[in-house]
Amino acid sequence: MKRLLTLFVLAAAAGLACGQALPAPEIAAREYFLVDMNADQVLAERGADTSADPASLTKLMTAYTVFVALREHKLALDQKLTVSPRALAERKGGGALMFVDATSVPTVDELLQGLVVDSGNDAAVALAEGVAGSVDACVAMMNRQAQAWGLKNTTFRNVTGLAETGHRSTPRELAVIAQ
Repeated sequence: MKRLLTLFVLAAAAGLACGQALPAPEIAAREYFLVDMNADQVLAERGADTSADPASLTKLMTAYTVFVALREHKLALDQKLTVSPRALAERKGGGALMFVDATSVPTVDELLQGLVVDSGNDAAVALAEGVAGSVDACVAMMNRQAQAWGLKNTTFRNVTGLAETGHRSTPRELAVIAQ
């Protein structure tokens, strides 16, 4: 009987502990949106619907266009892509780079690694051109996809995330893209 009572008390205490809400984390960012994607539960947020420059999180959508092209067999991971003068010109932009050069012919897989791991603007441009033929055509694809997902506060102007007038999203909508 003593064991049963002890188990009951422990189970009740565990249930109470699990049911308590956790305090919001201290985060220095002006805006954020923290979500448990598996449970579809918002854990913490501040300014989640505030329009802001998405910066390098833009590359989530750039990568998405590549994954769609791979799924549709328009690109292959082992396919080599020529690095255009526009992609090489990213060296002058001052942003993050994969450091491709004029003599290299990287594969889609290598460029994806340069995009995701290095946040390479040169990789973003090379992949955009491989996916859509041009950066502008890829940006149009990205905006169409954002509209298809119902993202009303997201507009892309480039594939790299470099600051540009009208290049906007919200933390909540970036979470949708990240899914």
